Amino acid sequence: MTELAEAVSGSAVSAAPHLLGGLLAYRSADGIVAVRITEVEAYSGDGTDPAAHTHRGPTPRNRVMFGPAGTLYVYFIYGMHWCANVVCGPSGAGEAVLLRAGEVVEGIEIARRRRPAARRDIELASGPARLTQALGITGADNGASLLDPHCALYLSRPARVPPGAEVRTGPRVGITKAADLPWRFWLHGELTVSRNRPNS
Repeated sequence: MTELAEAVSGSAVSAAPHLLGGLLAYRSADGIVAVRITEVEAYSGDGTDPAAHTHRGPTPRNRVMFGPAGTLYVYFIYGMHWCANVVCGPSGAGEAVLLRAGEVVEGIEIARRRRPAARRDIELASGPARLTQALGITGADNGASLLDPHCALYLSRPARVPPGAEVRTGPRVGITKAADLPWRFWLHGELTVSRNRPNS
């Protein structure tokens, strides 16, 4: 088992900080875009998290969240945006980590074309919807494995968080239920962390 596979085999809350600094790369016909993850948010499947999509059990929409760890769970929000999550825990657990923000470190010209509204490069993937747009992730990628380096989508975990980086945690955002749970994790000082989020 690889280090990443081992990390995501645990609960979403335990796996979330280990994804910080990791790279999510997507190979497409346009080329490769890679994002270094700077902000994530955990959603538990143990029945105590009313904000988790799996809180009420399996549905056609959330069935991927009950799959094996390391699977990509993609959902549509506000009728206009895709959000990407890494499924965690054993099959059937229904847990996932939302990829909230990151820094484009490869394929920046491609990301700029996909995100023409971004005024600065730090805005290319500074939010869950922006991150998927920059990478080119859509609902067609729902259920993809992120652990196979031969696949178009591939997640790699760094050996450690970058030197000097500080992981911080705080309440989740953009939800109305259990928002006070400190299950959002981010790399302190990163300018790509979602706008208007505490980063101090």
